[in-house]
Amino acid sequence: MTTAAEGTGTADAGIGIGAIHCLLPDERVAVADLPELARLTDEELKFAEQAGIKSVGVFPDTEPTELAARACRELLAAHPGAPDLMLHIGSRAPDVLIGSDSGKIAHLAGLTGTFPFTVDGLGCAGSSAAWALGRDLLIGAPSRHSVLLTYGSRPTAADRVRRPVTVIGDGAFAMTLVRGGRPLLKAHRMETDSSFHDLFKVEYKNSPWSQWREVCDDNDRYSFELAMHSRTRLGKLVDQVLADAGIGKDDVAATLMQNVTSSAFDFYKATLGLPIHPVCATHLAELGHLGPMDVVLNLDRLLATGEVGRGQHVLVLSNSPVAAWTVTLWEV
Repeated sequence: MTTAAEGTGTADAGIGIGAIHCLLPDERVAVADLPELARLTDEELKFAEQAGIKSVGVFPDTEPTELAARACRELLAAHPGAPDLMLHIGSRAPDVLIGSDSGKIAHLAGLTGTFPFTVDGLGCAGSSAAWALGRDLLIGAPSRHSVLLTYGSRPTAADRVRRPVTVIGDGAFAMTLVRGGRPLLKAHRMETDSSFHDLFKVEYKNSPWSQWREVCDDNDRYSFELAMHSRTRLGKLVDQVLADAGIGKDDVAATLMQNVTSSAFDFYKATLGLPIHPVCATHLAELGHLGPMDVVLNLDRLLATGEVGRGQHVLVLSNSPVAAWTVTLWEV
């Protein structure tokens, strides 16, 4: 499936970011001190050592929905106003079956007049797909003024090491899209390849939580076939998004992506001819991989530095093991 949205028309010229709030734990645990290392294979240990992740942020035992709700409460306390809609990016595992994680977050955040729902099945690309959908929902109904996006990062089970992908850290974010916001969502495109839908899985129905283990069906398919797909797809999407906005690569002030491994930054720099901003590697080393939160955190921290000014462009890339790819261009 391929979808595209051009950001050059007048209808969506004013849709941008209202506010971002990232919730991160104070506690850091060195990857070398993670309790699961004692039961990992030699290959898993080698991967954990070479991923470029020195530590992960850890919250005391809690659910990702509770972290997301806290991020929403804190954002709205600093920036009052009831959003019309809340888009929850689906967690790696829901709190309960046949329930509503998005409803739980809205309830805990006190969003009584907000319609909550979940964007799911896209892995790390979920936040980028959500902000594109949020923009479209504002464009489609002039009576709407604000869309709230949120996500909480926690490991699916006890283990944080996800060979051959990454090491998981804890965190949550909330952000709003509003009319007249900045940065402006200038252009966005995304693609999927649904043949990779079951490359990773957790067999949970007949096992207690303590025995859940994420399994990659084919490590070579992830490391080589999916990587080659990502190189081709993201390269094409970058070219299309820049063409939609009428700019070239030389007009991009900074390029961001999700934080998975240090080698991924080198791979995409070589593939796309665009240097990945060092803020990504800094967060990877200190916090580990935060799923769809990575690109939001990287964008928020980049903007806070003042390194990119009004009118400059930031390109945000994301891809996921379920073979979803997104490229977004923001105008600061």
